[in-house]
Amino acid sequence: MVLENYVILETGIPARLHFTDHAIQRRTTTDPLTGEPTTRNVLVFEVDRVGVREVFAKYSIMAEKHAGQFAPYLPDKSYRDYDFIITKTLRVVGSPVSGSVTVLLCITWSVKWSLAGTPVSSMT
Repeated sequence: MVLENYVILETGIPARLHFTDHAIQRRTTTDPLTGEPTTRNVLVFEVDRVGVREVFAKYSIMAEKHAGQFAPYLPDKSYRDYDFIITKTLRVVGSPVSGSVTVLLCITWSVKWSLAGTPVSSMT
C-alpha cells in the first residue's frame, strides 16, 4: 500500500517492489525505551513499481538487519535488475511487540531466487 508517497507494508501480505535509486539519510527519532532522541542512518529506496502498478514512492528502512539484506546490491545499484517480494511479519512474544520482514529476490525475467540462493515458487 502507498500512503502519501511512502510504501507501507501490511502485516502478512507480500508486496512486490522495484527500486530505481537509494540514499542513506540521517534521521532523529525518539528511542521508545528511554524517550531520548537518537540519530540513525536510514536506507531509503525510490520505488517505481508496487506489484504491477506504477508509483512514485519511497521505501524507508530503519532496521539494520533489514537494510543489511540489501547491502550486496547497493554499491553498483544492481537492485535495479530485480523485483523484491517483501513480507512484514509480527510476533507477540511477551512485551513489546516485535516484528520482522522477509525479503525474496526475484529476477525480473520470471526465474525467482531467495536471498539464500534457493528457488522460490513462481509469482506473477
